[in-house]
Amino acid sequence: MFAKVARIEAIRLFLAYVAHKDFTVFQMDVKTGFLNVILKEEVYVDQPSDFVSKQYPDHVYALDKALYGLKQAPR
Repeated sequence: MFAKVARIEAIRLFLAYVAHKDFTVFQMDVKTGFLNVILKEEVYVDQPSDFVSKQYPDHVYALDKALYGLKQAPR
């Protein structure tokens, strides 16, 4: 995933329209947005050492979404 950025011309046009119509503009930033991305390939991880299942100690987890530190996660 990469952060999509609007072209400067589109931003200027938008702000000019907002000023013309006397609208209010709000902004936000989702700093953990990539953690909500569904992975495109199968990724498996070991159980965390403090949470190993006594019943299934050799099981691994199949990830549905990205985690910090994954090779597939954006930097």
